[in-house]
Amino acid sequence: MLEAERLAIDHGRTLLTLDTAEDEGAAGLYDALGFQRVGVIPDYAFKPLGGMTGTIIYFKRIGAAV
Repeated sequence: MLEAERLAIDHGRTLLTLDTAEDEGAAGLYDALGFQRVGVIPDYAFKPLGGMTGTIIYFKRIGAAV
């Protein structure tokens, strides 16, 4: 992820956005990397073994915008 941030900065980007599943997603990783939670969209995605899960939306300012 740090390499992705570096590449984004090298290409003039100042804001990253991403989302992850509410159930069994990578929320802990993104929280630890400094991304800020914006909110949750309920029942957004299908789980691999059936059912629905929400998605957590994140953003992080990088580069010159920090």
